[in-house]
Amino acid sequence: MVEEVIQSSAEERKGSAPILTNSKPLKMDEISAENTQRWDVSIGEFSRVLGGGIVPGSIVLVGGDPGIGKSTLLLQVALEFARQRNVLYVSGEESGQQIKMRAYRLLKKPSAEETVQFPQHLYLLMETDLDAILAHAQHIAPQLLIVDSIQTMAMNAFTSSAGSVTQVRECASRLREFAKASGITVFLIGHVTKEGMIAGPRVLEHIVDTVMQLEGDRFQSYRILRTMKNRFGPTSEVGVFEMRETGMVEVSNPSEAFLAERMQNTPGSAVAVAMEGTRPLLIEIQGLTSTTNFGNPRRTSNGVDFNRLLLVIAVLTRRNRLKLYDQDVFVNVVGGFSVDEPAADLAISAAIASSLLDKSVYPDMVLIGEVGLSGELRWVSQMAARLKEAAKMGFTKAIIPKRLRKGESLPSGIEIIEARSLRDAVQSALIQ
Repeated sequence: MVEEVIQSSAEERKGSAPILTNSKPLKMDEISAENTQRWDVSIGEFSRVLGGGIVPGSIVLVGGDPGIGKSTLLLQVALEFARQRNVLYVSGEESGQQIKMRAYRLLKKPSAEETVQFPQHLYLLMETDLDAILAHAQHIAPQLLIVDSIQTMAMNAFTSSAGSVTQVRECASRLREFAKASGITVFLIGHVTKEGMIAGPRVLEHIVDTVMQLEGDRFQSYRILRTMKNRFGPTSEVGVFEMRETGMVEVSNPSEAFLAERMQNTPGSAVAVAMEGTRPLLIEIQGLTSTTNFGNPRRTSNGVDFNRLLLVIAVLTRRNRLKLYDQDVFVNVVGGFSVDEPAADLAISAAIASSLLDKSVYPDMVLIGEVGLSGELRWVSQMAARLKEAAKMGFTKAIIPKRLRKGESLPSGIEIIEARSLRDAVQSALIQ
């Protein structure tokens, strides 16, 4: 709770004088629809998440854990965008030498011996005073303004320190007004709390037009960029990147990348098809069971919701008669990916049963379906898109819930095994 002292006299608010304003009500057909064309960025995954490109005059907030690659990704966007238009990159945390060293690393080719040519339209500014930043922005007139980060900015009109609730809210509001009035697109980098939420007041996410979140395990190379809010496009699209020495590299085929190191005919491994927005992704789910040495067996999940794992274990124990009450159960999603949809329940169940029975799942099989408490399998959405992606990746078999409504046609080229119960699905998935 932060106290705010607002100095205004009551006499100024009294009186019946009309309010003078420059705004004017307009009819719908009187509003011009020009200047709505998006600016393209050569980073395809980034443009996909934004909804097709950068919208002029919008304000975008990019959040993520420390060291996840937020500054690297936006510096790459600035370097690509500055090839044609002016870009002002404002940093309140790093020096100009640090940013130049990173830009040199991003632009340098592994086999190139010539000197690196920096874009002529990219300007760097090391400043935390927002009034000075806006003055420089009006002088340079960039098409793109990147602020790293909003928690380091401050306005002299307020006595609180940078990063406080008042400073973050007022600086974001001032930048929004500047973006709407000038048509300059503003990107803000935001810190996150220990819980993974964007630091600062909740109103910060309401001020901006788009909220983007960069996710991933710091010890894994893959990063997932998703939108939590987007006024100019869908919030269902995701972009997949791989962190390398040369920066964030687009992963055009995430399914192939996630399955590259998969060992076939190994007990405890199953392949699920998860939907990230409109994109189906094939991911490997690993399960391991081991006899416990303690009174209470452990349940450990990495990339899978813990409560969902407990539900699956309970159904396997009760409905499939698998003795898991004396087994430590570990479940891992390979590649640092996180699955929160119920469509992966069947693959999780098969991986656990495969490890316990020491029988492998067919290497060319995918498992798709939600597990109910009665041991039944339930249908999931976008089944045709999931099966098409599996067939494209070379899988020849798929176990899915039995269709009760013949509405959606399923693709050919992959053998479909329909199962009503989890018991039947697990028996069909394991190599006897």
